[in-house]
Amino acid sequence: MPPTTAPTLNGNLSRRGRRSIERRSLHRDVADQIRDMIVEGELPPGERVNEGALSEQFGISRTPLREALKVLASEGLVELRPNRGTRVSAITPEEVGELFEAVSGIERMAGELAALRMTERDIERLKALHERMERHYEAGERHEYFRLNQQIHNTIVSLAGNSILEATHASLMVRVRRARYMAIQSPERWHESVQEHRAIMQALEARDSAAAGDLILNHVLRTGVVVKQFFVASGPARTDH
Repeated sequence: MPPTTAPTLNGNLSRRGRRSIERRSLHRDVADQIRDMIVEGELPPGERVNEGALSEQFGISRTPLREALKVLASEGLVELRPNRGTRVSAITPEEVGELFEAVSGIERMAGELAALRMTERDIERLKALHERMERHYEAGERHEYFRLNQQIHNTIVSLAGNSILEATHASLMVRVRRARYMAIQSPERWHESVQEHRAIMQALEARDSAAAGDLILNHVLRTGVVVKQFFVASGPARTDH
């Protein structure tokens, strides 16, 4: 069977230019694409995963699709229900609160350490990422903005130079990513977040460890509050289909 490409599941897929699925890592590539769909709300919490439709739309058999779903289940993004199919995992307001409390503490410490340990080259790299992110904000390109936003957060954690901190952060980010994406659905929060990122960058450039840590802590906690409010307002996820 020749290598296949991933036809569009909807207009958003072609717009984002998701890359072709290669046979050498088929189920991993499928997992990446379904993960993006979950993070960006194309498959919302509680939604039943239609394996037949996804297999047809990706142009693959159910075997690699099910392997991909196992990967996502190990990350807590989907639930594999015997004889009932697969469902996107629900998120509760309580879980959101706990996740953002944990991530805010980790990123605060990372910001403090990064401010002290970054090289001038590291700072220039962060500034370049931030400038690109702001251009996507000005253009209203939410998807591209979000990708760079996450890259900036991950880069700051990496620049802390603490492998334990980085590994702990990475283990939580799979679950936090989709919650963070929900926050920038609000134009007000999106604008607010950009302002907070500017202040964080200024503190990092100034090597102000305490200020960088405090700004990152408040930034992440504020995002958690917005996401929690979203879930409370939207009600519980569907779980019966």
